[in-house]
Amino acid sequence: MESSELESDILRRVRALLRELDGHHPSCQSDRGMLRWTLHKKIEQNPSTSCVLVRILVKELERAERGDLRHYIIPLLHTLMYTLIQAPCIPDELCARVYDFCKRLLTLPKPFCTIGLDYASRLQVERTAPGTLYQRMVISEQSLWSAPFPYQEKIFIFADPELLPEAICNALVTDTEAAQVSQSPQGCMSFVVTHALQAALGDTCDIHGLRARLQALAPGDVEHWFQQVVAAVEGAASEGGSDRGQHMAQLERIYHGLLGSLPAGNAPQEGLQGTPLPNPNISFHLWTEDEQLWKELVLFLRPLSQSCEPDCLGQELDPTDMQDILAGCGCCEQSRFSVLSTDSGIERDLPAQDEPSAADTEPSRLHRKGGIKKKLSPLDSVSLLQAGSAVPAGKPPGKQPRRSGTAPQPLAPLQRRHTARVMLLGDDRILGRLAQAFHSLRKREARRVFLTRRLNLQFYHIPVLPGHSSAAADAAGPEGLCEVAGYLGRADPWYESNINTLCHMIPKLASMPSSPSRALVTDLFLTDVIAYYARMGTQPVCFQVHSVKVLFRDPAQDPAEDVFLTELLTQVQDSPSHRDLNTTKRKSSLDGPGIDLTVTYRKVVLSDRHKELALALRSTGLLMKAIPAEEAEGLGCLSVTITEIIRINNLAGRSFSAVANRFKAQTIKIGSPEQRPFTVRLDKDSRRTYRDVIGLEVSPCLEPSYCLQKTKTTKFNLHKTEDMGLVKYLPKSLLLPINTFAGVIQ
Repeated sequence: MESSELESDILRRVRALLRELDGHHPSCQSDRGMLRWTLHKKIEQNPSTSCVLVRILVKELERAERGDLRHYIIPLLHTLMYTLIQAPCIPDELCARVYDFCKRLLTLPKPFCTIGLDYASRLQVERTAPGTLYQRMVISEQSLWSAPFPYQEKIFIFADPELLPEAICNALVTDTEAAQVSQSPQGCMSFVVTHALQAALGDTCDIHGLRARLQALAPGDVEHWFQQVVAAVEGAASEGGSDRGQHMAQLERIYHGLLGSLPAGNAPQEGLQGTPLPNPNISFHLWTEDEQLWKELVLFLRPLSQSCEPDCLGQELDPTDMQDILAGCGCCEQSRFSVLSTDSGIERDLPAQDEPSAADTEPSRLHRKGGIKKKLSPLDSVSLLQAGSAVPAGKPPGKQPRRSGTAPQPLAPLQRRHTARVMLLGDDRILGRLAQAFHSLRKREARRVFLTRRLNLQFYHIPVLPGHSSAAADAAGPEGLCEVAGYLGRADPWYESNINTLCHMIPKLASMPSSPSRALVTDLFLTDVIAYYARMGTQPVCFQVHSVKVLFRDPAQDPAEDVFLTELLTQVQDSPSHRDLNTTKRKSSLDGPGIDLTVTYRKVVLSDRHKELALALRSTGLLMKAIPAEEAEGLGCLSVTITEIIRINNLAGRSFSAVANRFKAQTIKIGSPEQRPFTVRLDKDSRRTYRDVIGLEVSPCLEPSYCLQKTKTTKFNLHKTEDMGLVKYLPKSLLLPINTFAGVIQ
């Protein structure tokens, strides 16, 4: 294909992307969401056209800037950066144009200025040391050990087997496993070396000879050259203003040392050759246990069988951290921490000690009685965490006393060297489970920080509708089960175009019969879209988590506390006893269906002042929605709809009509004066249904660390209710962040 025809074809594909953003979907609905994928695949097949695509995207960005078409900017910028990361070599003048455009975005509101600043800083590093962005992405995603860049990433895909059909779960397991089979650490290291040398040397790099040489080397030799290339690239990138020519000369010496006796300048002139971008490290999990998310994150930080370099996985566990992790459940109300002792209590199990010094006295010696040492299971969480701990096995995990007069040893600052990208597949019901798990995790962290200072935790959501029919699905409908994804699609058009289209596509791919064509489609498309979302979706949309306190009819039953993300539904409960049933029928014939309720709520007003209102009415049910139907409504309040029963007296007799009473509230309390029970269902999940309920209280869920710190502060200031000290600077509400490509575009 000639250069003019090639440029016209790429321009036509880019314009088709922009038309889809405007709501003009392609004539074939099956092509929705595949335009971006086909464009990148075309560039991967012909890497020499990367510069052509980058030039076209820069022109379209400048045209969107002049025409004030801001909804084009972020999709075009993401497409450009994803191309630039994988491109074999981009001229510096072209990178400079992109860099200048990103700097101009700093004058725009969020999220444009945030994304512009992020990409401008990345481009500055890439211009100083070409190939840095590709190298860092591969090292972190493949967990390759490198001292200059000791960062790791992993994608955790969670799916609820009770919400998705078995065929979809099996297909996703097969595809994610197949994506990892063809990759090896040695191959990924070779990719990093090849891409870095070609990005620096350009057309003079003998890419075929380089690949052949790397394939012939032993794994240890490949790692040796990999470490040299990483050290050279990271050294130049960290210095920033260093001489680019000096960096090129250093990589050229590595290139000639790697090729050995091959003469320089005899590279075949075949143009630039692309280097594949390996699939990220993806693990698929069927969410069957409540604490499964916590366990997988701990395993990611400290594998059970760990034989890496000491600094490869970040800092070792402190003894105080071991106390917290092994203590079990972390409720922020507890003031005393459980401590796990590794001491068996048997004297012969004591470690060998040196002779006591003169300062030691005989009465201080510890005496033991006989006992039986219990052997723990190797799969026990205690053994799991001790395997990755720096605490010796024979010492108790407490703080060691220090002698008076000696200065404490300074602790090295902790860095977040791990990034866990947790991707939820399903509808709003699995996001409700995520809100529960996130609240539990934050309660652990409030008691003793462990994951927060070592792990960068990010959440993603891919909507997938269940293939089978269920009671919740029939009641809510297909669109009603994906309200969160619908809101994210309205807030971010690029999320709507690339992710929401998977809602119906994944079940179709899973239902395809096993064949080479099915493997080709799923492996290339689904895995690539998941990787693209995880790599480029960095802007969170924060959803308010709401807490609910449920009061039961039985006085002996303690109130239940739970959280929800999307909605709470109450319905009148059928009375099981014959006496209550007769009373209900007699009452319904006089006052109509439903039960009497008292509702007290704090109304949402523009002035943000507290305005308490109270209602007494008869109702058959109530629905609270936390996800607004319109983007402009915001995420900070509840939309409440009460089905109120109105009695009408006329000449024909008494009749009843149902009227929807709607209002917005921040907090709400509901009670049944007659002690008539009703049911409460959270997040459209029938498994989270409470029965025999006579009252409930709903309010925005508070951040557990805020609650703990406020409790400590009020102990010394009993008469002051306002926030004081550190509490004023802590986040008050618990927000669940879900990443998209742009966040909420203003």
